Amino acid sequence: MTLDLSRFHQTFFDESFEGLDTMEAALLQLDPAAVDAETINTIFRAAHSIKGGSGTFGFTAVASFTHLLETLLDQMRSGKRVITAGNVDLLLKSSDAVRELLHAAKEARQANVELIAHHQQALEAALATDGSAAAVAEAEPTPEVADGWRIRFLPQPSLFRSGNEPMRILRELASLGPLSAEPVLDASLTLVDSLPEDAHLGWQLTLAAPVNEAVVREVFSWVEDECTLVIESIKAVAEAPPGKPQLTVIEGGKGRALPDDRRSSDRRSGERRGDAAAPANGVAAAGGGGSIRVPTEKIDLLINLVGELVITQAMLAQQAGVLDPTLCEKLLAGLGQLDRNTRQLQESVMSIRMLPMDFVFSRFPRLVHDLAAKLGKQIRLDTIGADTELDKSVIEKIADPLTHLVRNSLDHGIESAEERIAAGKPAEGSITLKAGHRGGNIVIEIIDDGRGLNRERILAKARSNGLDVSDSMSDSDVNQLIFAPGFSTAEVVTDVSGRGVGMDVVKKNIHALNGQVDLASKPGKGTHITIRLPLTLAILDGMSIAVGNEVFIVPLASVVESLQARREDVHTVGGAGRVVRVRNEMVPLMALHDLVQLPVTSAPEHNLFILIESEGRKLALAVDELLGQQQVVVKSLESNYRRVPYMSGATILGDGRVALILDAAELVRRTAPALAA
Repeated sequence: MTLDLSRFHQTFFDESFEGLDTMEAALLQLDPAAVDAETINTIFRAAHSIKGGSGTFGFTAVASFTHLLETLLDQMRSGKRVITAGNVDLLLKSSDAVRELLHAAKEARQANVELIAHHQQALEAALATDGSAAAVAEAEPTPEVADGWRIRFLPQPSLFRSGNEPMRILRELASLGPLSAEPVLDASLTLVDSLPEDAHLGWQLTLAAPVNEAVVREVFSWVEDECTLVIESIKAVAEAPPGKPQLTVIEGGKGRALPDDRRSSDRRSGERRGDAAAPANGVAAAGGGGSIRVPTEKIDLLINLVGELVITQAMLAQQAGVLDPTLCEKLLAGLGQLDRNTRQLQESVMSIRMLPMDFVFSRFPRLVHDLAAKLGKQIRLDTIGADTELDKSVIEKIADPLTHLVRNSLDHGIESAEERIAAGKPAEGSITLKAGHRGGNIVIEIIDDGRGLNRERILAKARSNGLDVSDSMSDSDVNQLIFAPGFSTAEVVTDVSGRGVGMDVVKKNIHALNGQVDLASKPGKGTHITIRLPLTLAILDGMSIAVGNEVFIVPLASVVESLQARREDVHTVGGAGRVVRVRNEMVPLMALHDLVQLPVTSAPEHNLFILIESEGRKLALAVDELLGQQQVVVKSLESNYRRVPYMSGATILGDGRVALILDAAELVRRTAPALAA
């Protein structure tokens, strides 16, 4: 009987990707000046396990490439080859090639032939040289200046969704010299599978300009990890013999032609594991060491069922409220026990889907390493709170906004060593990533000690964009202007944002998670960005409020306080808008019944309102009644009905009614400025 090994493929791929993560983390810690033997052994074991497993399962392309990688590592750990910075970079790029080969094998597609061939030639060339200490003599490569360049630029489908715009890249390339472009359409694309927000078009470009190769590289620096990009000089193409193209392949830290981000997609590719996985060991069982691999579809189904159980329990509790405690003592005691058990079950199930922030933070050491080297900057990355846990659905969607913010700090926040020394700073810049729980939220902070934001340039650019601004605006309001659409331009590129990247997209993605983003900056001192996110998108702590006969839910994280104002504290501004005085602060006031077009049921002098806050702005929301606080199960409006203004979702109450959940950020953003004006 023939053994069917295909049932073990998923385990092999998961453990191989985890082995690559281990390898890359160890390589980034490797110091050529003080080599640690255990670190080299860790890298070697990861490569050896991937080679052994791929050979067992018949993935010959993976096995043959990792054999070269393993041979080079074996020479290093035995002392036959000196470990240099160049060797570490070669190993990092080779790990990218292994990752691409594994993705190709997993998805049953052809790997990126040009990329793999380039890295294989580099490994073979390194193995063909004498790597002993006596023979090692490193020299800085001379940048190539060519008469022109041929560039193959194939964006990933997700490029637009991450905030990048290919046409901005092409326009900047055209500014270097005459540029011709031929479109390249994915031949495998079908109308059924295509999405309008995806990038489906690539380009074969010819740049007729005698510029340095590094200049061409710099144009693509913001999209290199979201595309397949091959650069070759026109002269090299003409002179290269058949089968031996002279290629310069640009690759970033996350693997080029992959559909999702490299690290987090590999490690979350459909399964949740309860412990730190060991490297692949050939044929592996689906579970072991006290852990079990479970498809996320099963976990999501379980969470949905628990949500329905919470709703049912709330219905029973509401019905039990009218029962006589003396006649129904045992029934009420049973319902109380059901309430406690339901809450414990809900918390346990939600914890299964919680992942540490390290799933996001672990991508940044490589990104900082590669981009700092490219920019010629000295940058130290510190991470704090990487073990802080966040719901899988949130952690997957926060990765891209965080990546853009870190890259902005790297490219435009941190100064060069010369600038920093002239400003009295240490030559090495610092970027800190912090994560931690505060109340029912998780707070993520990106802090750099760079040049900070330039208030005058931001205001000048805002005026040129037609925005209504004034010199009397607070620093907080001025800083928020960088999130306006279209603000990411060359005029503010050194202070604010990056080429092809819109900070408005970053803010939009964070708001889509019911989160908030705040920014503080001091010129010459640095920038501090704070992101507040709910721990999960499935369950929400909220305050129930009544307007007429309808019930609404306000996210508790956005509620500052609830107050009943005196009549003399409420004032009309400009004949229409109203404000209320709250401890010597004038806060815009909006009646919720006006917003949702419901009749007024409370007396005008009632003046009961809740104070909500978002992005540093406050709004007083007048309501008829406060019903209390409760946990609610969030249901998507867009999936089940349609988009409703000022509402982020819906829930089912204990009596079976549907209650809408207010979007505090949208309320403050759209109503507070208008009322304040």
